[in-house]
Order: sequence, then structure tokens, then C-alpha cells
Amino acid sequence: MALKDITLGQYFPGKTIIHRLDPRTKLIGTIAYIVALFLAANVVTYAILLVLLAALIAISKVGVKSILRGMKPIFIIILITAILNLFFTPGEGEPLVSWWVFTIYLEGIRAAVFMILRIMMLITCTFLLTYTTSPIMLTDGLEKLLSPLKVIRVPIHELAMMMSIALRFIPTLIEETDKIMSAQKARGADFDSGSLIRKAKALVPLLVPLFISAFRRADELAVAMECRCYHGGSGRTRLRQLKMKGADILALLLSVALCVGIGVLAHYGW
Repeated sequence: MALKDITLGQYFPGKTIIHRLDPRTKLIGTIAYIVALFLAANVVTYAILLVLLAALIAISKVGVKSILRGMKPIFIIILITAILNLFFTPGEGEPLVSWWVFTIYLEGIRAAVFMILRIMMLITCTFLLTYTTSPIMLTDGLEKLLSPLKVIRVPIHELAMMMSIALRFIPTLIEETDKIMSAQKARGADFDSGSLIRKAKALVPLLVPLFISAFRRADELAVAMECRCYHGGSGRTRLRQLKMKGADILALLLSVALCVGIGVLAHYGW
């Protein structure tokens, strides 16, 4: 897996309907889709969610290749989860395969397929959120959604700012790691050959320069924020004010309808 395959935190500018939606709408829509995904329990509900996700990808014009490339880092997790569901899901009747301590039932195959679909669809909808929303807009939307918590003195602005900075610097740290690896390879380091344990040990020398670089960037960012008189969210104004439009209201209504519809279909087993 190449470091360039890690696309978390990247933003792909565009002028599609999804790009123009209010970030609060996209946050609520993503949460609604995840809730519907966990309510789904049969082929019909998963098919509806899969078709909807494919339509959103097509409308956003992000590209399937970008999404599949971003899933490479978690392929092992998906594979392990599928194997565990396949072999350790109990079933009724005669097993399809029985060897040593491993037994495969029809229910195990069903559970493994649904689990793979659930994880991949969950990650894809999260990717769509970050791909179509800039970190600044995402921070503003999250802060607006959580603003009622200010009544109980929850530091909403600071939490949103930390999330924005974290998302912003993920691609930067990945690029820095790639540069360090290239420099060490030029000096004879080997990151590709050997067993999995040896490859993991070879990555240890990367940690020291990477941490030094991260702390240096954090210090530079703190100095830059102090030089610009940043003192938190109190009294601050914004250049761009978030406003809900007709498309946002429609998207929110569709999100609620999706959750209710999937819940009804799953409950009655349709």
C-alpha cells in the first residue's frame, strides 16, 4: 500500500449539487445514512442504500477510483471482519462446510457479505463528506450544529477548530512521511522486503523524524495564530455565513424519510 492511497482529509473542489449543499445538511445526512445502514437487515434495504450511495457518487463526480484507492488501507480490517463473521456465525440446519474447528453456515455467508457491504458503504459515505466539503466549511457546520451545547459551557469552537486542524494536516503528514521514507531509502533503508514483523520494525526509524516534524509544524501554527491575535471563538465573526436553502431542506427531509423507510422495511422483513 502506497501512502498516496490514504485520501482521508482530502477535499476535491467542485460545483455539483452536493458540493453546494450546506455543511450542516451534509453532516446530518451522513449521520442519517449511517443510522439507516445499521437499521438495514435484509437484501432489499441494503440494495436501496447501495443504489442511493451510487447515485450520490455519480452526482458528486468524485470518481469511484478515488474512493477505492482510499479503502486500500483498511482492506485487511474488512477481510478479517468478513472471515470472523463467516466462520463464527451460528446457523440452523446442516453446515455447508465443516473442517476441523471451522464451520460455515448459510447464515455465516449472509452475515459476512452484509458486514463487508456495511463497512464499505459506511466508509464511502464518510469519504463523500470530506471529499465534497472543505475543512473550514466542515468546521463551521459542526460548530453551528453543536452551538446549543454552549449553554452548558462546552468549548464547541475549540473542539471544531481542533478537528479542522487535524483534517487539514493529515495530507501534510502523509506527504512528510513519504519524503522521510524516500530519504531513508536513498541511504539504504529497506521497507518492502521481509516478513510483516520485519516491515513493522523497519518503520520504527520513521517515527522520530516524523514526530519532530509534527511538533515543529504545531509550534509554527501556534505562533502564527498568536501573531494574528487568535483568542478563541468569543466575539469572532465569519466571512461566510451559513444559510439553509431549498435544496438543503429537501435533502434533510429525504434523510429523515430514508431512516424511517429503512427502519420500517427492516422491521417487517420486506
